Amino acid sequence: MADIIKLLPDHVANQIAAGEVVQRPASVVKELMENAIDAGASTIKLIIKDGGKTLIQVVDDGMGMSETDARLSFERHATSKITSAQDLFNLHTKGFRGEALASIAAIAHVDMQTRKEDSEVGVQLKIEGSKIVSQEVVATPKGTSISVKNLFFNIPARRNFLKSHQVELRHITDEFHRVALVHPNIEFHFYNNGSELFNLPKTKHRQRIAHIFGNRMEDRLVPVNEETEVVKISGFVCKPEFAKKSRGEQFFFANDRFIKSPYLHHAVTAAFEGLIKSDMYPGYFLYLEVDPSSIDINIHPTKTEVKFDDENTLYAILRSTVKHSLGQFNVAPVLDFDHDPNLDTPYAYKEKDAILPRVTVDASFNPFKETSESKGMGKSFQKTSVKGWEGMYEGLDKDIDVEEFSSVVIESESEVQGTLYTDEEVEERLAATFQLRRKYVMSTVRSGLLVIHQNRAHERILFEKFLGEITVKEGVSQQLLFPLELTFNKQELAVLNEIKESLTNIGFAFESLEHETVKVTGVPLVVPESGIGTVLDRLIADYMEGFNDGTLSQAEVLAKVLSKNLAIRTGEVLDQESQLALVNNLFACKEPSLSPFQKITYTIVSEGDIDKKFS
Repeated sequence: MADIIKLLPDHVANQIAAGEVVQRPASVVKELMENAIDAGASTIKLIIKDGGKTLIQVVDDGMGMSETDARLSFERHATSKITSAQDLFNLHTKGFRGEALASIAAIAHVDMQTRKEDSEVGVQLKIEGSKIVSQEVVATPKGTSISVKNLFFNIPARRNFLKSHQVELRHITDEFHRVALVHPNIEFHFYNNGSELFNLPKTKHRQRIAHIFGNRMEDRLVPVNEETEVVKISGFVCKPEFAKKSRGEQFFFANDRFIKSPYLHHAVTAAFEGLIKSDMYPGYFLYLEVDPSSIDINIHPTKTEVKFDDENTLYAILRSTVKHSLGQFNVAPVLDFDHDPNLDTPYAYKEKDAILPRVTVDASFNPFKETSESKGMGKSFQKTSVKGWEGMYEGLDKDIDVEEFSSVVIESESEVQGTLYTDEEVEERLAATFQLRRKYVMSTVRSGLLVIHQNRAHERILFEKFLGEITVKEGVSQQLLFPLELTFNKQELAVLNEIKESLTNIGFAFESLEHETVKVTGVPLVVPESGIGTVLDRLIADYMEGFNDGTLSQAEVLAKVLSKNLAIRTGEVLDQESQLALVNNLFACKEPSLSPFQKITYTIVSEGDIDKKFS
């Protein structure tokens, strides 16, 4: 038989490697910025166009490369970071495999200009799909500038899998944060489509966090410091009251490298036990320094997944360190000796629902009706039936036909105060609904028992309501007596500007959106005034988290986010009028059976199913 195993050509091998190293434009940003840091740069500029699909450019003022090094840097496994296998256990640089530039050049158009400090001129290389198109001598500043254009131009299937510009920009911004947070001694500039997103000067860790996430973040940070023989821990955790329901402000760095570690994340959340709810995530920026020989970062191409020699000890140290910091800065709860125990809810009443007070009105009460027993000064009044209304007209002119007059009065009142149902029918309809465990609304239908999930049903109702208001631009706004000023960071402000028009259509009114301060002058009727800041925070976080997979319009995404954050929660008590309104509004929707997140909103238990239980 003929031999069937053959060596793959270099350009094919490079494309295979690119599939692991370059998953999306954010991967290119990560690799190029880490190379700039390894080159000793003091200033790094990142320039993005169309979410990185059209252009990704990284400019640094590092050591630069010679003509030979520039040519060799695009070969597979060509690197200046390590020289032997032993160096893998003593890494002090970001990169070491020598695959990044070769992989990027295999699937994009790359233009590199570089010059060493002691050289008068530099070199320019243009590469398309691993093929060197041109090499020229150019006049260029000290350092390196790499432009990556038309990503995945020769792999159209991979390009089609990329998300929208906004989603890809969000991933790029995440990678930018991960690099900028761990290197406060380097100046960073980030430009997107010609506008500046970030301008980060050289500073310290705390100020760098504030520059990225807004000045309000500086007041939320609690410092963490601990040094042991195993690990040195530094950084900050956010105060418990600022924990969020979405991830996004959780950062671990090991030896100046961003890492992902669910095990260590659990250690931090364990330290917050009792301080935050189980569905909330604390924010943290923690920097770990360990012996390079005790950590293995060569287990995944992205280098974010690492392995520690002694994770159990690291877990215990990290948990106790965070807990100590929270207690040291008086964040943990303390015993309150001034508390009045008489104001506590009795234990026997803790599980009972609050009963809403009802106001009753006696429609038959007549203050002008005298009783037969009282005369003169000692008058008293009693409640009589509505049939005694004729007494009001005693002593009037006898020529007036009282019966005729009364028929006219009653007829006119019935025209104004008439209702669709009698009082008995309304009470019967209200009695037909009830709430089960503050989660389900139960009602009877002809075919059996209707069970509605109150949270999902309200999400569907609000989704269609907001979608209609955004589309037809007829949202009702409630103007605030005193405008509310809220502070956001640059990234959150960019999201607000992006969705400002849609928010205005549903009732939000903004006076200014600049300089990290937002002045809100009006809100939709369904948004409580006390919760405006919380609603906008959750709205921005969920929108950035990415409900949008590229198939939904901005209006649909915004309607989904708003319905999720404003819908009735599981555990809320509904009175019978609200229960009936929920049932009626749900079945007035175009798609009542599913929530905006494609979950079932109601089910019907048939009479036959109930009969089977008793057979």
